[in-house]
Amino acid sequence: MSEEKGIEQHILRIAQIVIDELRLEDVTKETFDPDLDLVDELGIDSMDLATVALVLQDEYGVSIDEDDYPKLKTLRLIAEYIRTRLQEKAA
Repeated sequence: MSEEKGIEQHILRIAQIVIDELRLEDVTKETFDPDLDLVDELGIDSMDLATVALVLQDEYGVSIDEDDYPKLKTLRLIAEYIRTRLQEKAA
């Protein structure tokens, strides 16, 4: 599987998690802009982000440092962060 295809699959799964956890309406994982700023453009607050991070940790079996939460601004950035954590875990 190509690296780009892997990221796209992560983005779709993360989009579904964000939609489910935050009960977003009028958006699907396919229509969720992976570069949308979740905090500035979508209005996700720190508690919402913490909830999503906990679900992602369970989903992917990786730890997400609370200090890294501010870096997780878009679905694409979250997917890249998760991929890096998975690679570190596998090494």
